[in-house]
Amino acid sequence: MGKNWIQDKVVVITGGASGIGAALAYKFGKEGARIALLDTDAAALKEQERKLTQEGVTAIARKCDISSEPECGAAIAAIIQHYGGIDLLFNNAGITHRGPFLEANISTIRRVMDVNFFGALHCTKAALESLLSRKGMIVITSSIAGLAPLLGRTAYCASKHALQGLFSTLRAELKETGVHVMIVCPGFTRTNLQTKALDGKGQITPYPRSMVGQEASPSEVAEAIFRGAKKRKSLLVLTPAGKLSYYLFRMVPQLYERWMARKLREEIQR
Repeated sequence: MGKNWIQDKVVVITGGASGIGAALAYKFGKEGARIALLDTDAAALKEQERKLTQEGVTAIARKCDISSEPECGAAIAAIIQHYGGIDLLFNNAGITHRGPFLEANISTIRRVMDVNFFGALHCTKAALESLLSRKGMIVITSSIAGLAPLLGRTAYCASKHALQGLFSTLRAELKETGVHVMIVCPGFTRTNLQTKALDGKGQITPYPRSMVGQEASPSEVAEAIFRGAKKRKSLLVLTPAGKLSYYLFRMVPQLYERWMARKLREEIQR
């Protein structure tokens, strides 16, 4: 792709009010894209829209609960009506759960799946015709948890593995259409995802998170995603710890499981 590959393209970002989503909006917007933000936090959305507009970025924001198929359909239709179509869809919104599976209510696991997996499914189905007509791109914010197990995060891992299965298969189905699918697996990133992590009962957990490796900033992740999208990568694994986890689990899974257990065991032994 050329230098101005993103100029005037329409980029839709779920979870766009904060964290990686907000950083993606700023990066792609400053590179010339027209931005549409979706999130459940109306006040934060409005503030992000204001900041982007102040920076000279063309941006609109719409409150949307992506776990609702009708809301996704309405939001995507409104964006298409406003901009004329969609060139790049970022399925970025997500929530997490921390704690032992033994203590996790099924309703908590379902909530994580509703947002992380079904939210991406809803938005993709709604946007796909437009993406096909414009030979666009779908980018999924997955996780190392979508490639390897992480103790204390069964619901989160399940949702990210499901994304991996759906969108790697969709990439193959769409190969001849011109639509590309890139799956991004960030490592630990400094966002409010962790401060809003659910416990087994679906409440915000009071316990701090265990971590492996250094924490990346949202802007660092956004820069890496921009470069990866420009090169039309299929899988983008970020951070040294993330790459180590990915290759270690593929090559010597038992060694990976012992290493991961030492690092994260306190997640399930509180």
